[in-house]
Amino acid sequence: MPVATKFSRETYLYWYEIMQLIRQFELKAEEMYKMAGKIRGFFHAYIGQEAIAAGCMTATSADDPFITAYRDHGLGLAKGMSPNACMAELYGKATGCSKGKGGSMHFFSVEHRFYGGHGIVGAQIGTGAGLAFAEQYKGTQNVVLCFFGDGAARQGILHETFNLAMLWKLPVIFICENNQYAMGTSVERTSNVIDIYKLADGYDMPADKVDGMTPENVHEHVSRAVKRAREGDGPTLLELKTYRYKGHSISDPQKYRTKEEVEEYREQDPLIKVRNKILESNFASAADLDQIDQKINLIVEESVRFAEESPWPDDSELLKDVYADANYPFITD
Repeated sequence: MPVATKFSRETYLYWYEIMQLIRQFELKAEEMYKMAGKIRGFFHAYIGQEAIAAGCMTATSADDPFITAYRDHGLGLAKGMSPNACMAELYGKATGCSKGKGGSMHFFSVEHRFYGGHGIVGAQIGTGAGLAFAEQYKGTQNVVLCFFGDGAARQGILHETFNLAMLWKLPVIFICENNQYAMGTSVERTSNVIDIYKLADGYDMPADKVDGMTPENVHEHVSRAVKRAREGDGPTLLELKTYRYKGHSISDPQKYRTKEEVEEYREQDPLIKVRNKILESNFASAADLDQIDQKINLIVEESVRFAEESPWPDDSELLKDVYADANYPFITD
């Protein structure tokens, strides 16, 4: 007997495919990282948080800008960035999305309205409000989704930004991807306020706590917040409770949490939940989903081949893209 759902077959299959792409890309990138000399520097995997990317995509339009922190691969892929360009960026190759200069923490694509990838904790919160101000100033109907982690929620810039965002009724959704440990310290050990969504109370900002392990919940809450912003009623803070299955970075020994805790959360794997929902609803067969898996595997393998065969940036590129060329007519000699 099929299980009733208010989301369509197409939506669930889209969610499954994008979540599987993120999962397999991250697993393959982790494998390449651990092979000497393939991927260097920091690497922060999005594994376990895929439901957030999937639910946000169906709740927004292609023109809505996204901005996030250093755990950026999953959201970049969800926004439509090429896996080839993303893998090449991890390799530091010239064909990467940031010309090989940014690496893991600095994915960027104006074409796909994806504005980073920021390595400074909390920096994207203020920048996200700036993007929203630009959309408001230009008179668009676009809404900015500004993602940050539970660690960044302790930064002072959050409070300054919340104040101005509410004062100016900026079209921005602040999304805290609360994976519970920041770098390696639990929320309970860093603040007296463990429900991060309550930080919005001081600014009369609408806020809610959401199960971030299911794309259905993410979609519903983000859709509501986006509608509110498009109607000119300003920002919302959403605390999406999620969990990363890997360490803060690949080199993290994860001694701050138990294996039993990780396994308990693996039972809530968002990818498996969506797969099971598709099967229970008779939206597709196991063979159909296996075909999607095979297609994703080929895409990811191709991204590695592309990165391996791409050239390194030329030395002449070193000082390019540091400053933007601009003419300021109000400046006179």
